[in-house]
Amino acid sequence: MTQQAGKASELNHQDTARFIVDMFQRTILHHGLWFAEVKHQVGMEQALPLLTAAASKSMAIQLRHLADLFGFTMVDGVPSFLLEMEPEKLLSLKDRMAKNWLANDGIWFQTIEKAGGMNEAKRCNDSCWAQFSPVEANCIRQFLGLSESPGLEGLKKALGYRIYESINVQSIVEETATSFVFQMNHCRVQDARKRKGLEDYPCKSAGLVEYSYFARAIDARIRTECLGCPPDSHPEEWYCAWKFILD
Repeated sequence: MTQQAGKASELNHQDTARFIVDMFQRTILHHGLWFAEVKHQVGMEQALPLLTAAASKSMAIQLRHLADLFGFTMVDGVPSFLLEMEPEKLLSLKDRMAKNWLANDGIWFQTIEKAGGMNEAKRCNDSCWAQFSPVEANCIRQFLGLSESPGLEGLKKALGYRIYESINVQSIVEETATSFVFQMNHCRVQDARKRKGLEDYPCKSAGLVEYSYFARAIDARIRTECLGCPPDSHPEEWYCAWKFILD
């Protein structure tokens, strides 16, 4: 006798809720895999505007569907319930989103480290930053409406809109007509290690990728130099410092 396979529509209330949460994760993963494959096929430079076009259209459709279901409205592409939040609560949500992003990043690192060791985790981490930095730069470019070559002023503005800005303390110093120095004064990861009496995490290999790729994605003329990043020694007032030069 053939037994009919079960269906998601037959789940009980609690399992249906769990299934919906899982569908959110699948949607995010599918979105990322689409971009990864397009980038593989046509290259990062051509893939980024395609990402912008697809993501903006997809997000608008998904939010409209949720608005119809839950009874909220959309105002200039933003759910009305976000605009109606108290300012302090909205800022708390922004910071929580940033902390969730960092937690996700750390969990991936620890998962790979446990499975394959520190070197394997660092290799995956550095490669991931090579992909994420230009994507984040492109998102910020679109959000701020930056021109194709906004120079150092554009980069300074863009650095203030990275996810890291919501969880770390950073500053810009030593500006000239053709360069400026960016410092990470407090890093959530390194501060936590310091409180536990641990040495700095040696993040220089990732930072060399992260900052140079980000700056170049904002303006291809900008060159990045590392002034210090763990395991390098550094003064008390910063963990890493980077010089950006407009050639």
